[in-house]
Amino acid sequence: MNKNLQSHLIEKCKNNNAKAQMQLYDLYCKAMYNIACNFIKDDVVAQDIMQEAFIKAFKKIETYTGEASFGAWLKRIVINQSLDYIKKKKMDTVVLDEKVIPFADDENWEIESVTSLQDIYKCIELLPNKCKNVVKLYLIEGYDHQEVAQILQITEGSSRSQLSRGKSRLKELLIPINYES
Repeated sequence: MNKNLQSHLIEKCKNNNAKAQMQLYDLYCKAMYNIACNFIKDDVVAQDIMQEAFIKAFKKIETYTGEASFGAWLKRIVINQSLDYIKKKKMDTVVLDEKVIPFADDENWEIESVTSLQDIYKCIELLPNKCKNVVKLYLIEGYDHQEVAQILQITEGSSRSQLSRGKSRLKELLIPINYES
């Protein structure tokens, strides 16, 4: 979408223009739904979360400064709404020791090429919630440790150690899948 047109729509939304809100919704709803689905596996709940995020975004659109893209700003709202839902439902919460574990920062983390993306996503869902959320935010959504720490309200060290735990556990979960192929 043309950046000027998007800016124009956002300005109209700031004036509570329903047509402009619908246009922005149509532009971003599919991507935001997919983000909600990364955290919430119930399609109906993910849809509700996505819609609640849009309502919140339109109510708070005055706070949108334009420093980040509108999509990135909206994505953060969807992720926060998803995490809030998980916290409220206390879904499968596992308490982890918050101490920092030394680990090798293996940025060249690779998976067998025979492993399908679907298998990887299934295995990520088997991780404890704290690790799963860090893995999703870091590996799937592309946030750095500082951003993950802010979103999840944890320390950067906790983000790093939970990512390390999550990746180790994920590797363990993927081993049997690679041998089944």
